[in-house]
Amino acid sequence: MAGQSPRAEVVAFARMLAAEAGADAVLFYGSNLRTGSLEGVLDFYLLLPGPQRERIWPRVSYREWTHGGIVLRAKIAALSLEQFARAAAGRSRDTTIWARFVQPSALVWSADDAARLQVWAAIAEAAKTAARLAAALGPDSGTAEEFWRALFRATYRAEFRIEKPGRENSILTADPAHFEGLLPLVWEAQGLEFTREGTLLRPHLPESERRSLLRWWSLRRRAGKPLNILRLAKATTTFEGAASYGAWKLERHTGLTLEVTPFRKRHPLLAMPGAAWALWRARRRSSQRARRG
Repeated sequence: MAGQSPRAEVVAFARMLAAEAGADAVLFYGSNLRTGSLEGVLDFYLLLPGPQRERIWPRVSYREWTHGGIVLRAKIAALSLEQFARAAAGRSRDTTIWARFVQPSALVWSADDAARLQVWAAIAEAAKTAARLAAALGPDSGTAEEFWRALFRATYRAEFRIEKPGRENSILTADPAHFEGLLPLVWEAQGLEFTREGTLLRPHLPESERRSLLRWWSLRRRAGKPLNILRLAKATTTFEGAASYGAWKLERHTGLTLEVTPFRKRHPLLAMPGAAWALWRARRRSSQRARRG
């Protein structure tokens, strides 16, 4: 979990989302946690009570909320706390949960002590899953950073994601103390023997266990891209607030404003041709004004 405290605005947003959904807990993660900024999009995981209802999870949505005179924007991934714990422990085909939550995160809201303990236990399992696989994927001997880099490179390659080369470096350099301290701590907690020479770590992973871990990873690596594609396909019909999110991204990156009409809110896919036409006209008008100026 993250050492820094999230801003009060983030906590208020999480509390509002939890109350609406009847959630057990809300996790906050990502670049805004690292920087403390409220700009851009806040990333939340909303953990719900009971069994997982949807086979393709998480359900993703986008929200804008004005709080204290500031417009806050959030992308929310929702799934059951039960499923989150299974995925964190590596008991599903998912490659995202344990890889994401071995990175710094913050439990910004929980319904009670029982939910809080469940989330903490799941985060601990995510660290164990990731650290043990890092031992199998990493070098015979190397720094903690080199083991984590091997892990993150492997998970990025397994997922259908658009990431710039070296994305893992930005994650590692953002909080090097977290990753440097975590790896030997988790190996020790798991009973994985290792030796240390200065900053170099050498895990003594039995060859039979290494092969077992690599087989476990191979199944998830092969399932990674198809599963991500299924999630993206589902998101085209279930991404709540998709039109508002797209319009905000468009204005942020191009400066062009696209009106989010009621039709575009209800039917973002059907509205795409009309939105593209409106965007073309807006760009043309902007270009004409620039030429006249």
